[in-house]
Amino acid sequence: MSAIYNFRRVSDKLACAGQPREDQLATVANDGYTVVINLGLADGKYALTDEASSVKQLGLTYHHIPVLFDSPQVSELESFITLMDKHAGEKIFVHCAANYRASVFTGLYLFSADRLDEEGMQEFIEELWQPDPVWQLFIEESMEFLGG
Repeated sequence: MSAIYNFRRVSDKLACAGQPREDQLATVANDGYTVVINLGLADGKYALTDEASSVKQLGLTYHHIPVLFDSPQVSELESFITLMDKHAGEKIFVHCAANYRASVFTGLYLFSADRLDEEGMQEFIEELWQPDPVWQLFIEESMEFLGG
């Protein structure tokens, strides 16, 4: 799993990463993940040709929430949290192109689930990258939405 770009194991049941290559999807399945949530764009330069098909052929559940990097929306975070709650107890692999979107959404989810406080959530994100002003505003708006 560590060969996947910016891979980060969050817990026994959750990981986030950058875009896996086609051959790395089998590694995701072999590692016991049952759900894949893609926050990247389907037509982005890092996207696989048909990730949904590839994931489903491996017997995994696939969800896609395309988040524009320059315009993340709180409604997308709402959809993400709903999916995370729906699949609670399953082993979930969240990814985007570089694990920037995925780390923010995962950090905000962990905050919403009372698994990280605000400072811990910010540290979780900043261990991987320093959000630009667009993403910092998104984090602040999301925190307000989540009641933080």
